[in-house]
Amino acid sequence: MICYGPAVLDLTDELADTYGEVFSAPPWNEDEETIRQFAVRLQADSRRAGFRTAFAQSPLGVDGFATAWLTPRTFPTDRAYGQVAAQLGRQRVRELLVGALEIDELAVRPHARGHGTGRALLAEITADAPDDRAWLLTARVATDTVATYHRLGWHEVKPLPGTENGVVVFLAPNHPSA
Repeated sequence: MICYGPAVLDLTDELADTYGEVFSAPPWNEDEETIRQFAVRLQADSRRAGFRTAFAQSPLGVDGFATAWLTPRTFPTDRAYGQVAAQLGRQRVRELLVGALEIDELAVRPHARGHGTGRALLAEITADAPDDRAWLLTARVATDTVATYHRLGWHEVKPLPGTENGVVVFLAPNHPSA
């Protein structure tokens, strides 16, 4: 199921609970304050251009979700954006990421993993990406996650020589520059 804009705020508690279960575990090890801030971020993020949330539910509740928005023309510098820009350089950021659908979060509860939930969420949230241009990043230390994106057909963007840092940038399987 997918919803656009602030409509997702009706699910804030369930999404925050899912986020907490997923990202408090290794390799993320996020603390309680960071997990609490997800709900605050969600309110602001829901007003971003092109914001959407895909989520999967079962009798157990929300099994997983993905959030995304359109990457703005002025590439941000907060969060991990600086690391992305350092690895790719301004020109590649502009060509590959600006105006594309940016997958911000993908969280699948442990009981729902291995059943295609993550694959389905990514397919649903990227289905109407502008010109099939979608991207995401993950932490380099999350080796299982990196391997999963490779297995799902996402293409790793190689860093410029000497710029590798803690993030890995992926382009969607159908991204025209992949």
